Amino acid sequence: MDADAVRERAADLPTEPGVYQFRAGETTLYVGKAVDLRDRVRSYADPRSGRIRGMVARADRIEFAVTDTETQALLLEANLIKRLQPRFNVRLKDDKSYPLIALTDHPVPRIEVTRDPEEGAVAYGPFTDKGRVETVVKAIRDEYRLRGCSDHKYANRDRPCLDYEMGICSAPCTGEIDPESYAEDVAAVHRFLEGETGVLADPLRRRMETAAEGAEFERAANLRDRLEAVEAFHGEGGEAVSDRSDDRTVDVLAAAVEGDVARVARLHSERGQLVDRSRHRLDAAAVGEGDEETDATPGDAPANPDANTPAAVLSAFLTQYYAEREFPDAVLLAERPSDPDVVDWLEGEGVAVRVPGAGREAKLVELALKNARKRGGRDDPAGALGDRLGIDRPARIEGFDVSHAQGTAVVGSDVCFVDGSAETADYRRKKLTDRNDDYANMRELIRWRAERAVEGRDDRPDPDLLLIDGGEGQLGAARDALAETGWDVPVVALAKAEELVVTPTGTRRWDDDAPELHLLQRVRDEAHRFAVSYHQTVRDEVRTVLDDVPGVGPETRRRLLRRFGSVESVRDASVDDLTDVDGVGEAIAETLRERL
Repeated sequence: MDADAVRERAADLPTEPGVYQFRAGETTLYVGKAVDLRDRVRSYADPRSGRIRGMVARADRIEFAVTDTETQALLLEANLIKRLQPRFNVRLKDDKSYPLIALTDHPVPRIEVTRDPEEGAVAYGPFTDKGRVETVVKAIRDEYRLRGCSDHKYANRDRPCLDYEMGICSAPCTGEIDPESYAEDVAAVHRFLEGETGVLADPLRRRMETAAEGAEFERAANLRDRLEAVEAFHGEGGEAVSDRSDDRTVDVLAAAVEGDVARVARLHSERGQLVDRSRHRLDAAAVGEGDEETDATPGDAPANPDANTPAAVLSAFLTQYYAEREFPDAVLLAERPSDPDVVDWLEGEGVAVRVPGAGREAKLVELALKNARKRGGRDDPAGALGDRLGIDRPARIEGFDVSHAQGTAVVGSDVCFVDGSAETADYRRKKLTDRNDDYANMRELIRWRAERAVEGRDDRPDPDLLLIDGGEGQLGAARDALAETGWDVPVVALAKAEELVVTPTGTRRWDDDAPELHLLQRVRDEAHRFAVSYHQTVRDEVRTVLDDVPGVGPETRRRLLRRFGSVESVRDASVDDLTDVDGVGEAIAETLRERL
């Protein structure tokens, strides 16, 4: 649309509160709110930003909806942004939550690091540094030997597992420790996690000193590193985190902006205890002219601040986040939102909104700022990958591979990485049609994933990028599946032989030391490992003529196939070679030779 078209359209709009959309075909480019729709839309005839000028030029029409109040316009704008994800708005995309340490609700509790504790579990955290959490849990298990196995593995055991032999589990499953002694160890772990650092640090220090006196310097160094992690464990917020005298529910929010990507860190406190931390990603592509409605007077801040500022990001986050969640008693902010309507709305709902300057609340805000700034810049491989591919930062990547043996036991893998780390809870695998056609197999695998996403049958968030293990053929098959299902997700492939990145627009060779290439390689290699592992399981489950040989059970059949690779190779093996396999004596070997 040109300036005249915008003015002509604005003249037809009412002078009432409402929401407007700039659209191009079926795509919404931008959603905005206004106290006066006519005045607001007219301002786009002379945009002061090059990006907004480009947005207006791309639009072919402007749609609007009238509301009764300014608050209704604010909430409708937030809902439309959440649903339509317009490119030129600040858009909220939830990140993964932070890890917790949980002790399960079981007569013999197990300890685990998790983001989704079981019902009834006692959870501690969340924590910002997963590596430190895992180090501390290892130290806990090494000292107090709490079990880490699932309840299924715990039940009906007749002998201790490898964890017992390694000294990190006291094997309550087989009665190697009595229930009372195990309960005492669990109580000690609770005391440590509740803040009594010496419960774990003191024995660690003694073991470190003993190792040093015995000239076991490598062991002493490992214990020193573990001790440092333990002593720093309760330092993520210190006295700011806990205040039993405070019975409110409080959210603490801070934003950090890096280019066109922003992150908001949220700390949630109940009855003076920090009980939840989360981090949320927003895409801040552009904001329209007059986007922040204000009754500015001379000397006030500008009415139209840049969208890529923490204040503007907080404005967008607050409306989109709380439009579908329960309000806390108070919201503490690192800085005041750029849109005063947002503050008026929250206060109208009974929420106290403050920007604290000192004391415990200010320390909480500082902690939130630290979390918001946790990732970014040149050390961000996902950001570099997005720049290379010309897409939004792919925080969530799913990798796919197919594995089979000459067209039999065909399976596919779907692994997931979030911010460069494997998200194993979101791994999936699928048996595919038996056929010796890699392209058809990949097409079937991607179609399966895409159909589940489009039909709402997959409980995982949509990925930001799909990575295919293969070359142009596999990528073409994946793109065919995406086109057939209408699932719009960027997709690239990584070919093994020369580590070439294959995109829809061509094949590229990246520097061997490029962090973005290393990220793709990690995802690709994990997809390959997961596919091969599942293929081996399926292959071993397939009934063969070996099952008809007397004396050959499932375990012996698996050993034979692992040793020789196929039934044909077993048939051609000598008796001496066959008897090298555990469980195969001369009689069974002779029978195998006769029957096969």
